[in-house]
Order: sequence, then structure tokens, then C-alpha cells
Amino acid sequence: MPLPPGIPYLWHILPSFVFPSALTYIFFQLLHAIRPTFVVSRWIIVPLVVLSRPLLFVFGFYHTKRASKRRAAAAGAVVPPIVQDSSVAVVSEMASSTKTGYPGDMMNQLSKTYGKTFQLELFQRTLIVTFEPEHIKAILSTQFDDFEKGSVFINQMDSLLGTGVFNADGEMWKFHRSMTRPFFTRERISDFEIYQRNCDTALRAAKTRLNEGFAVDFQDLVSRFTLDSASEFLFGHMVGSLNAGIPYPPSHADLNSSSFYAHPSTEFVKAFSEGQMKSVSRLGYGPEWALLEFGKDSVKPLRKVIDNFTQPLMVEALRRREQELKGEVDSKNEEDGNLLAHLVRHTQDPKVLQDELMNLLVAGRDTTGSLLTSSVYMLTQHPNVVKRLRDEIFEKVGPTGSPTYEQMREMKYMRAFLNEILRLYPPVPANTRTSNKDVVLPPGRNGQDPIYVPANTPVFYITIHMQRREDLWGPDAMEFDPDRFLDDRLRKYLVPNPFIFCPFNGGPRICLGQQFAYHEATFFLVRLLQQFTNFTLDDSVNAKPPAAWAEATDRKAKEKVHLLSHLTMFVKGGLWIHMGELKTQA
Repeated sequence: MPLPPGIPYLWHILPSFVFPSALTYIFFQLLHAIRPTFVVSRWIIVPLVVLSRPLLFVFGFYHTKRASKRRAAAAGAVVPPIVQDSSVAVVSEMASSTKTGYPGDMMNQLSKTYGKTFQLELFQRTLIVTFEPEHIKAILSTQFDDFEKGSVFINQMDSLLGTGVFNADGEMWKFHRSMTRPFFTRERISDFEIYQRNCDTALRAAKTRLNEGFAVDFQDLVSRFTLDSASEFLFGHMVGSLNAGIPYPPSHADLNSSSFYAHPSTEFVKAFSEGQMKSVSRLGYGPEWALLEFGKDSVKPLRKVIDNFTQPLMVEALRRREQELKGEVDSKNEEDGNLLAHLVRHTQDPKVLQDELMNLLVAGRDTTGSLLTSSVYMLTQHPNVVKRLRDEIFEKVGPTGSPTYEQMREMKYMRAFLNEILRLYPPVPANTRTSNKDVVLPPGRNGQDPIYVPANTPVFYITIHMQRREDLWGPDAMEFDPDRFLDDRLRKYLVPNPFIFCPFNGGPRICLGQQFAYHEATFFLVRLLQQFTNFTLDDSVNAKPPAAWAEATDRKAKEKVHLLSHLTMFVKGGLWIHMGELKTQA
């Protein structure tokens, strides 16, 4: 039975606390044995024994700072500015921001004082935060081998993600990538039958609920759509979360059927979201997170619920693999069928399989679900954009019918619309990598010096606010305008600096499902806009943004819903909207 997090952590750090005190005590004993006449009072020995570890920590802290400055100077670089707030204040603010703050806002506010790259000194560790595209380019691409997820991040996420592709380094990461890559070819991601079936089911459910006079939680609806589509595409088995139905508004929760609550997908969705929130809350505490969960891992029970949901997929894949080995099924068809069937040909380790299932569901459900949720949110705010999208859809596809791959390629405004969503509302608003050796990041903009990063230092890069910088995107950077991806602004800002826009990361870890996400989101929006119009928020149901947002000068002052982020961005309490059925359908 696995030990709770706090015990292994204490066992790991115990030597660093015991040895200094023990060595101090042994030193005085040896000194007395060598020179019996040399007597040191216990009133001196006891404080020195007790304080030896804190004194060593203080000495090490300042020694490390001086050493870093020397190594930085030797490399022709500088150390980033240090945030002067206390460690306790910063950690407390980070924890609070995760629960109620605008995604990435705490770091964005600090950048206004300390610049676009700075460091936080949190107890025994240092974090570097950057908004600089040149630094992000180095981390993700040109200096990729110098950075990895890192042992601390992997340990924090292990309860939820295990050894899956998003929480692995080295050979395990390469294994997952090599297994996944063949299943995102153009031929596979252009098979839209899965999208059509699940999209039609989702929109029928929305239409039924609207006809009852209630708003629809679009975040829940598209999350079920993406979950069913991803599970069928990747695993060859649709989990049927749309069959559970969609929820009624909280004030009419009594209308939710018993089958809705009993459906496995309902428990899965709840555990999936709560597990991500609890896991991300660990990030601000570094390795010391284990002390906050000393006697019990708060994420493990949620991961168990998730595994109960995905286990039938794994069991079925292993059964089919056994049939294949016995010659009862065509092995070629099995290999060509789906990712999970391909994966079990290379490993039958249940933990590896379930960890990869979990990671791929985060990618397949939450990232595209976040993209579609933000898209529909913007449809409620920009009727002119709705009209232009519908005009393009009717021109390229028609008022009915599903789009083809070629028609999607011709919808330039739709692609620009999705890019603008990804710019202002990236599904993963921030991410982190850890240096595996001393690294020098290239100069940022405006003649800044290169930045020195010591080995084993986490570097947080904040894409959401980098993609809103006026010095990178122009004076209208805070405005939602898809045309920036179609007019001269594209060549002026984005073409010379491609890493100012990286919602799918980049380099060797670039999201393999990038085109899958574009296709899935485009398909859904085409079918949605062919059937519905007049998108409006239901202000009686949607969670209101915190009052402090109204006092802000940046984009969050304009938000009409409460945005939050765990591993991905989401709307607190769901995105409840009304929409009218489009009567001009052929």
C-alpha cells in the first residue's frame, strides 16, 4: 500500500536536518576527547546543535545567490530581478489566485514592476517567470534538450497524470510520443464521421433543453462532445457521456434524472475537474506540497474514480490483444484501428496504459472543450463575428450538411476566428519547464541582457499574457479581432516573431493533436451556426466575475463570466447561454 505523501517527503529531507546537528554535536565531543581540558558550556553547544541547520540554510542561500551572479557574469548574462515580497506572501497569493484569480494575473501584475522576466525566491527554491517569446522559443525549441518537466513537477502531478506523456521525461516521453504520432496523420484526422455523429447528438440535446425554456451549459455540452469524440477516435470506444444527458441550471437541479447522476461519465467529469484543480494547487508549494497532504493524498481517490471509468477501455484493448495473439482477429486491422490497440501491442503494463489514457483524455477532452467554450463565449459578445462566420459557412458549405476537409481549408475567417480565440484565451494559459543544467537564455526584446538560469530551476512561461502584449501585437492587442490574422498585422507582428503565438507550445513537444483540435472545433462551429443564432449569456445563472476585475485596466475588466484555470482554462460554474433556432435552414 503506498505511503501518504508526507512520510516519504520527511524521510527524504530528514538527513539534511539531522546531519548538520549530528556533525556539530560530534565535533564538540571529539574536541573534548582530544583536549579534555577544553570545556564548552552546554549553553553554547545546545543552541549551536539546534541552530546548525538554519544557519547552514542561510549560508547556503546567500552563497548560492552570489555564485549565481558570478556564473552569470562569466557567461555574459544576468540574473533576473528578484521579487521583493516575502515567500509566505507569494505562496499565499499563488494559492488564492488558483482558486479565484484571473488566469496568470498574479504573474502579470508582478511583470509590471519587475519586467517580463523575473524570479521568485520561495523558501529553499527559486522560480523564474517569463513572458518573453525569445525565452519561450529557447525553452521549447532551440534549447529544448536543456529543459524538461523536472522531478518536482512530475512528483506534484504523479497522483493524477502518472507516467503519461504530459508528465514524463526522457525515454518514457519518447515512448509515448512514438506511439501517438502515427494516429494524427491527415487521413485519420480528416475522418469526420465521429464528429458528425457526436455533434448531432450534442446539438439535439441543446435544442431539447432550449425548447423546455432553460439555458444550456455549453461548457458541459462541448466537454461531453469532445470526450465522446476523443475516446472513439483514440480508443475505438465511445464512452457515451452525451447519453447521460446534460444538466439543468442549478436552480432546477431537481429536474436532473437519477440516470444523469448515476451515469459513470457524471462522476468521471466531476473527479476529472476536481483532480486537476487539486493537482495544480500543489505547484505554488514546490516539493513542500507533501506536508499539506501529510496523511492522505487528496488526488488519489479522484484518480481512482477516473480509472474506474477508463478501465473498461483498457480491459477491452487487452482482451483484443489476447485474441490477436491467438489468431482470432486480424492483427493488421487491430494495428490500424486505434491508438489504444496500437499501444497494447508494445506494453501490457496496466499502469502505463491507464496513465496514458488519462493524459490523452486531458488533451482530447479539456483542451478542445476549452477552445469551444471560449469560442461560444465570444459568439455571445460579437454578433458581427457571428454574421461573418455564418456567411462564410453558407458560402463554402451551405445552410445544411457537414463540412469536408477541403471546405474547412477554404474557411479563412473561421481559422482566423479560432486563432484569435487561442491568442486571447489559450486552453493552457501557462506552463513550466525545469532546467537540467546551467542555461543562458537569449536576450529578450529592447536590448535586454541574456538571462542566466541555474540547473534544476523551474521556469514558468505565461502564454496568455504574452499573447496580449501591445509591444508584440500592436496597440489593439487587447481587442478581439480575428482580422489580425488576415490583414497586414499578420506580417507586421506575427511573421517576424512566430513564438509570440504558441497555444500548442512548439518544438519537439508540440501538440500532436493540433490539427485534430482545429478540425473538431471547426466542424462543431459549422454545425452550430447552421442551426442556431442569437447567442446570449444567461446572467441569472452564470457565475459573476469578482468585483475586483471591474477595477482592472486590462482585458479582465470586460469579462462577463468568471474564468479560471487548472491544467486548462475553464468557466467557473459553466457557460450558460440561450440561443435561438435558425429558421432560414433549407
